[in-house]
Amino acid sequence: MEIKDWQRSSLLSLEELTAEEIECILCQAFKFKEELSNPRRQTDHLKGKRVVNLFLEPSTRTRIAFEIAAKSLSADVISISGKSSSLTKGETLKDTALNIQALGADLIVVRHSSPGSPLFLSRTIDVPIINAGDGAHEHPSQGLLDIFTLRENIGNLMGRKITILGDILFSRVARSNLWGLKKLGAEVTLAGPSTLVPRQFEEMGARVSHDLKESLADADAVMLLRIQHERQSSSHFPSLSEYTKMFGLNEARSKWLKPNALILHPGPINRGVEIDSELADSNRAVILDQVKNGIAVRMAILYLCAQNSGGLIKND
Repeated sequence: MEIKDWQRSSLLSLEELTAEEIECILCQAFKFKEELSNPRRQTDHLKGKRVVNLFLEPSTRTRIAFEIAAKSLSADVISISGKSSSLTKGETLKDTALNIQALGADLIVVRHSSPGSPLFLSRTIDVPIINAGDGAHEHPSQGLLDIFTLRENIGNLMGRKITILGDILFSRVARSNLWGLKKLGAEVTLAGPSTLVPRQFEEMGARVSHDLKESLADADAVMLLRIQHERQSSSHFPSLSEYTKMFGLNEARSKWLKPNALILHPGPINRGVEIDSELADSNRAVILDQVKNGIAVRMAILYLCAQNSGGLIKND
């Protein structure tokens, strides 16, 4: 699939994308990463466009990466947090979005605690919507940057074995990665305590394991996830120390991994809980590479979605 064949104006999930569409984003991201190595580090692809970041949940990496991505494309960027919006005065999400549209937004990047909120907005207003995380549903840009990082380090993902370890039940990152990795031919194992990794995920095409050693043994890469306390209404294990004792990745357990297996983490890291500092800072960890790659991937998302919103400056 060539970039000119991209048809979507919004990016809401990886579940809805085809393998060809994922490859198209990754290809464009690779081009932008090469452009970012230029000392100028800025293109004119979105010059004159206005990107609004509507972040109604806390964020560091995703929000900043979208801001840098938009500015690297020469777009004007406005960022709005939940506390600074009229939502605190009782305004609905729909009315907030309609007002942002009326103020001339060309793209809206939205993070919200309610699953399906980006889809709702895409059906409510005419501005392209980029999902920056909606509850425990999906986080497509994170899934794409994780896949991009894996591809950079281990190449074609067909037949590769990827283990995602931790709080799967409440993780939007796990869901986006599962959909994306499966579509590119990887074999995905979801691992952790049974309370956080229920068998229902097998219906999505994953292998479920509650045996840490077995789930790490043949993995080409392992992605650690933090415990999503903010989305849990009750405790799903006795304590953090108990979780660490059973499923935390430490130096001793890292020997269960293949020597060249990669370690990923979408952040924020809870050091000493899901992963020891020594491993997080080791040569096999590509955690900071994920963060860096997030800029190029989000540049690709913004560029491709803006392509169908009208008035975009094309590549030479």
